[in-house]
Amino acid sequence: MHDIEPYYNWRHIYVSEEDERSPFYKREYSEFEFSKTVYNYYIHPQWDDFGSRTLYLKVLLADYDEHYAILELIGEWNDAIENDIMTLKRDVIDAFEGEGITKFILIAENVLNFHSGDKDYYQEWFEEVTDEAGWIVCINMPESTQHDFRKAKINYYIELVELENWRTYKPFHLFKKFDNEFSRRIGL
Repeated sequence: MHDIEPYYNWRHIYVSEEDERSPFYKREYSEFEFSKTVYNYYIHPQWDDFGSRTLYLKVLLADYDEHYAILELIGEWNDAIENDIMTLKRDVIDAFEGEGITKFILIAENVLNFHSGDKDYYQEWFEEVTDEAGWIVCINMPESTQHDFRKAKINYYIELVELENWRTYKPFHLFKKFDNEFSRRIGL
C-alpha cells in the first residue's frame, strides 16, 4: 500500500496545502517518512490524515466558483468503530461547505472495506447539499465495499458510480459530467 499515491496529474491546477480555504492549508509532507498506516501497512506520506485511524484522503481539487470538490480516499471506511463519517463531515466537509462547496466527487477505488454505523451524518450531508442543488457521488468503490455500502442503504445519500477512465478527464470536465447528469435528474 505504501506505493499507492494520491492522483497527482492535477497538481498543476490545484494543491490543497497551498489553498487558504482548504482544511489542509500549509500542511507539510515528507516524501520519505512513512508514518501513517492502514491495517498495519504503511501508506504513502502524501495522503492527508483528517482524524481517522483507518481512512485517509487527498483533496485533488476544490473549485469555489463552480462549487465542487474532488476527494480521493484510501483505507477502511469504518463508521462502526471509528465513526469515520462524523470525522470526515465535521473536519473536512463542513469546512468546504462553509466555503460554498455543495457538489462532492469522492474517488473510492482504494477504499478496501466499509463498516456501517449511524446514518445521521450521511443524511445531514445529503440534506445540506441538496438544499443548495448539490450532490455527492462516489466513483469506483470496489464491488465488495459497494455491497456493504448498499446493504447499509448509504447509497441513498451518496450515488455510487463506475467510471473506469476518470483519470482521462480534466477536473472541470469530470465535474460537468456529473453536474449535467444530476441537474437533469432534479430538473434544473
